[in-house]
Amino acid sequence: MDGFIIGQMAVSGAAMGLIYALVAYGFQMTYATSQSINFGQGELLMVSTFVTLSLIGLGLPTWLVVPCGLLFGALLGLFVERAAVRYALEQKNEGWILLTIIVGLFGFSAAENIWGRDDRPFPTPIPAEPLDLIGGVSVTPRELSVAVGVILVMILVETFRRRTLLGKAVEAVSADRDAAELMGISATTAVAISYALAGAVAAFAGILVAPITSVGPTMASALILKAFSVAVVAGLTSGSGVALVGIFLGVLESLASFTIGSGWREAPGLCLLILALALRPTGVFGKTTIRKV
Repeated sequence: MDGFIIGQMAVSGAAMGLIYALVAYGFQMTYATSQSINFGQGELLMVSTFVTLSLIGLGLPTWLVVPCGLLFGALLGLFVERAAVRYALEQKNEGWILLTIIVGLFGFSAAENIWGRDDRPFPTPIPAEPLDLIGGVSVTPRELSVAVGVILVMILVETFRRRTLLGKAVEAVSADRDAAELMGISATTAVAISYALAGAVAAFAGILVAPITSVGPTMASALILKAFSVAVVAGLTSGSGVALVGIFLGVLESLASFTIGSGWREAPGLCLLILALALRPTGVFGKTTIRKV
């Protein structure tokens, strides 16, 4: 395998890896505030992308369609928090695991009945013609839009969390829920905000990846597992490492698919997940917490 092929596989894999990182970033936001994860996040991504596609079909301009898709994803995130997470957290049990899965299954069934089972192309004004880079390696504007979009969203979310009063309240709940409530901060509201942000982030990930792949009920089946692997390997308490781990996984699976076969494309993510759980459960960038008993 020469350097050109390795470089081309790395560029293509890095774009998908950033999508994994963006979805994993949503996992980390909800885990930080509530120690819970939406296991129906893939279906939320898929339904939001279908809604965005339907709005495009109505002839709405792109500058209006994308914010509407993000808003719908945020509303779905709020629905999941209210219907499947809040009561379980109040009862201090793990029922949110099964409930989020059930909500996701409802979303999958709804998508099949409303939009059908066939995959559909996602129209975009961004051209698909590749651009030549150093050494003959090429990259498409759509892949570049993924990189720019992921980085921009992460910067915006971090700015919201660190620079705004509402974001600082979410950060306070993430740091110490009990202390935040004693200071008058509503932990329930903070959890709801984190789920809304995670829903919007998932919707944006779907909008970014749909022009490269397609839109269908199963579009997020493999994507969500890889995103979960990225979140666990990077650390569910670390928001800075998901981009690095996501790019690494995307490049690794792209090279594995080329050298071993496309049937082994899912293997690197599963291997990384198993190694992380066995050797470092807190993640590569996560911090070990000590609890007093």
